[in-house]
Amino acid sequence: MRRWFADFALVQGSWQRDVCIDVENGVIARVCSDAPRDDADYLGRYVLPGMPNLHSHAFQRALAGRTERFERPDDSFWTWREAMYREAAMADPDRLFVIARLLYADLLEMGYTRVCEFHYVHHQANGNHYAPVGAMSDALIAAAQEAGIGLTLLPTLYQRGGFRDEPLAPRQQRFAFALDDYLHLLDTLAARDEGFRFGAAIHSLRAVDAETIAAVCASPVLRARPIHIHISEQRRELEECLVVHGRYPIDRLIDIAPVDTRFCLVHATHASHDELAAIVRCGAVVGLCPTTEANLGDGLFEIGDYCRLGGRYGIGSDSHVGLDPREELRWLEYQARLASGQRNELGSATRPDVAANLWSDAVLGGAQACGASAGGIAVGADADFIELDPDDPAFAPVADQEVLAAWLFASARRPIKTVTVSGKRVIQEGRHSQRDVFESAFQDAVRSV
Repeated sequence: MRRWFADFALVQGSWQRDVCIDVENGVIARVCSDAPRDDADYLGRYVLPGMPNLHSHAFQRALAGRTERFERPDDSFWTWREAMYREAAMADPDRLFVIARLLYADLLEMGYTRVCEFHYVHHQANGNHYAPVGAMSDALIAAAQEAGIGLTLLPTLYQRGGFRDEPLAPRQQRFAFALDDYLHLLDTLAARDEGFRFGAAIHSLRAVDAETIAAVCASPVLRARPIHIHISEQRRELEECLVVHGRYPIDRLIDIAPVDTRFCLVHATHASHDELAAIVRCGAVVGLCPTTEANLGDGLFEIGDYCRLGGRYGIGSDSHVGLDPREELRWLEYQARLASGQRNELGSATRPDVAANLWSDAVLGGAQACGASAGGIAVGADADFIELDPDDPAFAPVADQEVLAAWLFASARRPIKTVTVSGKRVIQEGRHSQRDVFESAFQDAVRSV
């Protein structure tokens, strides 16, 4: 047991004073406010729960910034995808490890303490399996452990090229998994006890048929583990699903799968009001990645409508064109403001602190999507904390209760002093101790191709 003390901590969506937190085996065992410090270790003046990143494709970090030139008038997600395939073709276990390791250190320095790795680059470029077959998964596990970030590995099933059972193209062969082989990989991960979580991911409705999705969801190993899926990201996806199945994607998913609290529906950009209400009834989380969704021209998620329905959400950095959780959260609020023409859309009379709402809600939704039993600074949650630097100039003109808003909306800096994951400090003075080593290896890897 270790006891920590914070002058101010964000607990259950609001700032509380003199907070003592008992941690046992990396999990919060007790939280008390207005408590004496006594012999507790000092956690900081301003302490936030760590932010889960519920959607990551680590290999795409090496692509960020390389697709921002005009080349054709119909440039879109679908043309960007060809560049992504070329980047995926260069990935092998060694390169993936080096890219992911630096990415995870970057995420930690930005305040993400856990990451859900939506992992579909499984095999060699020609589709042949590595030996062992999970070599690419092993690379991600090793990268997370060396960086010190919490990992939820989501091996991703990808079997076909479209809603009409089109075969995979040659450039997609390394994503493919037969159902039996895929379920065996999940069983293999379940047998390991190495400090990471895992679940499953269905790449999308266009990539896996209904019968196979049902078989994955029925797997005993996934009874209490997260299941993620890309859905309703692009209008073309909606149109094709409607033509083939007579239903839009989210309605179609609910028809064929037991969507419940295990599920994270990634993007859901073009969900209708009725589909949003259906997600809320199922208890699923929506995974929102505003910087990537904006970069790819996906569209705007109806966050205001969804929150008014009581929806759960979390955030992810996805393709890693943005690595700062503040940027993702700002865009959620700002897109709601742009849609309505009003300010402070994600606040209310009973929850007036917009910044606290954004941070706390995304932490809770992200924890659910990671497969944690609880989220935030609460009993049963992972002992993940961010200490803000109280000496940062952005905080000078504001009261203690306004610090989070100043950090999230007003400051261009990143005044994170320390980051703690599972009760262990992994960032000191805003910097990962192995940053220079990780950066050097990353530069060598990407420049060698």
